[in-house]
Amino acid sequence: MGKLILYGIDGSPPVRSVLLTLNALGLEFEYKIVNLMTGEHLKPEYLKINPLHTVPTLGDDGFYINDSHAINAYLVSKYGKDDTLYPKDLQKRAIVDQRLHYDSSVLATTGRALTAPLREGKTEIPKARFDALEEVYKTLDLFLASNDFLAGNYLTIADFHVIAVLSSTILLRDVDATKYPKLAGWIQRIRRLPYYEEANGSRMSQVANFIKSKKYTIV
Repeated sequence: MGKLILYGIDGSPPVRSVLLTLNALGLEFEYKIVNLMTGEHLKPEYLKINPLHTVPTLGDDGFYINDSHAINAYLVSKYGKDDTLYPKDLQKRAIVDQRLHYDSSVLATTGRALTAPLREGKTEIPKARFDALEEVYKTLDLFLASNDFLAGNYLTIADFHVIAVLSSTILLRDVDATKYPKLAGWIQRIRRLPYYEEANGSRMSQVANFIKSKKYTIV
């Protein structure tokens, strides 16, 4: 196996999703922090491996790939002892892919919309953005109606992507277990994974401290 290097920063949900995948696969890797605040992602040496200047980026013995969804699919396909985390069966994979697209097109954009005013130094967050988050919680609860995990009865990379984002959104609005019991139960199930704290839970301080430092009202 070549040397794996993950470039990222703890505050990024996509980066944490890759950390979850790497830990789930039991892979050894080097984690290189890319400080976005100081512009390290814009330096020539980083642009050489990721012209989009985003995180995460994965290096695998001289091969570089970015976008967390592509990275996690690659990792499981190359290094997984089986295909459970990203099934080869086309129908099972299609469900995982749908959840991944939901993450990137709906969940992630909803999360970014919530925190955008705070990042811009504003003190008001439109109520409509919290309403949109409630719709996301409702949809995720539906995904879990008859399954233990988001894409079926087995853990997949879709679960890693979604929990990485929800770990941030619940700091602004927690999941109401009376309204979304399946989702609340799933969150606890994921938190019990033996590598969860190392890969995601312990890395939330950056996000939590940022949100706690902001005083905002819902308008």
